[in-house]
This record gives sequence, C-alpha cells and structure tokens, in this order.
Amino acid sequence: MTKSSFSNPTINASVQEYLERKLNLYSNIKYAYAIMSKRNPADFSIISNRQEWFEVYTKNNFQFIDPVLITALYRMTPFSWDENLMLNKGVKVPKLFDMAKNHDIINGYTFVLHDHNNNLVVLSIMLDKDCDQNTEELIKENRHKIQMLLIETHEKLTSLYQEHSGKKYFEEMNNREIFSKRENEIVYWASVGKSYQEIALILGIKLTTVKYHIGNAVKKLGVTNAKHAIRLGIELNLIRPILPDGEG
Repeated sequence: MTKSSFSNPTINASVQEYLERKLNLYSNIKYAYAIMSKRNPADFSIISNRQEWFEVYTKNNFQFIDPVLITALYRMTPFSWDENLMLNKGVKVPKLFDMAKNHDIINGYTFVLHDHNNNLVVLSIMLDKDCDQNTEELIKENRHKIQMLLIETHEKLTSLYQEHSGKKYFEEMNNREIFSKRENEIVYWASVGKSYQEIALILGIKLTTVKYHIGNAVKKLGVTNAKHAIRLGIELNLIRPILPDGEG
C-alpha cells in the first residue's frame, strides 16, 4: 500500500486551492499533481480533482507500472500521452489501462520536475469529453506558464512541509530507500543474472535467506514474482550498484 511523506491534509488542501486557482484559465480540466520518491516509489502522493480514480490508483500502487510516470523519469520537458504510450512502454499494464479507460482517462499532457530531494514531480492534465475543444491547444500555447506553475506549486508544498516537520526531518524523509542494504545486494546480483545459489555463495548466506529477501522485495514493489520485481527495479532505477571492496 502506498505510504506518503506528503500526507498532511491541511497543507495539501492549501496547495490544492492554490493550484486550482492558477488553473482557472483552463475550463473543466482534470489534473493530477503527483510526487514520487525516486528512492522509494511506494512513497507517493497525489493532489487531484479526480479523487475517485486516484483512490483506485494509489490503492493498487499503479505508480510502479504507470508508463506516464516511467516516461517522466527520463524526461525534462513536457510531453503528451495517450493509450499508445500506455501500451508501448514495455511493461504489461492491461489492468491499469482498462481501469483508467473506465474513468475516461485515455490521453493528456504531463509536465515534469526533478527536485533536489530526489523526487519526481509531475503535473498531468487529463483531456476528456468535458474539456473545451480548444483546451489542448491552449495547453500547448501556455506550456512555459504551466511548467512554471508546477515549479511554484512544488516550491510552496516543500516550504510548507519543511516548516511543519523541520528541515532535518524533511531531508531524512526524502532519503529513505525502498530496499534494505541486504535486499539491494540480493536484487542487484539477481539483476545481473546470478542464480539464487550463486548469490548465496557471493554473500556468504543461506539460500533460504536469499529467497526471504527476494520475497520482501516482491512485496514492497506490489508485484507477483521475482522476475517482475527485478525488471521494475531496473526500470525505476531502484537498484544501487554494488561496489568492489575499497571503493565508494
């Protein structure tokens, strides 16, 4: 289940009011302002006026497999998306796609920010039947303004959480890794093709210990098997390289 560091309802309501006031120029739009830790994607938060959909989204930890977010991880500039992007990113997402389609989310425009706390921050505007006919063109014409709005919104949120939690705690909160040191070692060796038996020999541990930690990694990523966990770990850059002794 998703656990967010940005879960204070008072702060989030203030940020949502600010964001929606600034988005008034674009009639009837559905938006999502989302923050995902690149160290720990389970640490994920969304402020949106599509609450019903994003309750489903966070309950299912869809941020791990959402092709829009995976694309954003490797982007600096805004991009448009539709069902083709969702289906062609190399990750099997039929459940995500079908559920999104049921909520009339099939295309949109996403603005990207990578902050100094190692978070991926996006502002996605979803284009549906309720949007005005010129909404998409208006978004394209005002890309620079919307990008700046994302920066200003995130700066506001960050400042409010630092004031609320204290700067030291806020920095610690943003440095939490999804994998423990041992889990990372095991997933790393598995990601470079080592068998469980070989990993046990490399690390000097029992085979059952290897399997136990692989099982933990699978649970943390909300997937069904080790192969999928390793692929997601690579896709999301969650696996830290193991340096030879004496380095690092």
